[in-house]
Amino acid sequence: QVQLVESGGGLVQAGGSLRLSCAASGRTFSAYAMGWFRQAPGKEREIVAAIRGSGTIRSYADSVKGRFTISRDNAKNTVSLQMNNLKPEDTAVYYCAAKSDAYYYTSGRGYDYWGQGTQVTVSS
Repeated sequence: QVQLVESGGGLVQAGGSLRLSCAASGRTFSAYAMGWFRQAPGKEREIVAAIRGSGTIRSYADSVKGRFTISRDNAKNTVSLQMNNLKPEDTAVYYCAAKSDAYYYTSGRGYDYWGQGTQVTVSS
């Protein structure tokens, strides 16, 4: 039901900033909770940030708390990840994902729709 396309990845020096964006299809975007995930070389995929359909509740991985900000614009069907004070360990492929907002707090219920990913590389 949802198609997702990420953009905004690139190469940046440590301490710099990048803003990732994800464009979603459909007319019921606010019915979906959105998440940003990343997978670094040799590492398992991990969740970075999540946001409920209304945008009023957000959560972050401890590793990015205070540096990254997730936001959404439901009128434009977009979700963004502002990444500040980037570190080399942030280097990864970043993925946008969606699931029904009704299952935001349901453990064991994963994300149903995924984008293609965008590469973020942070140099030291």
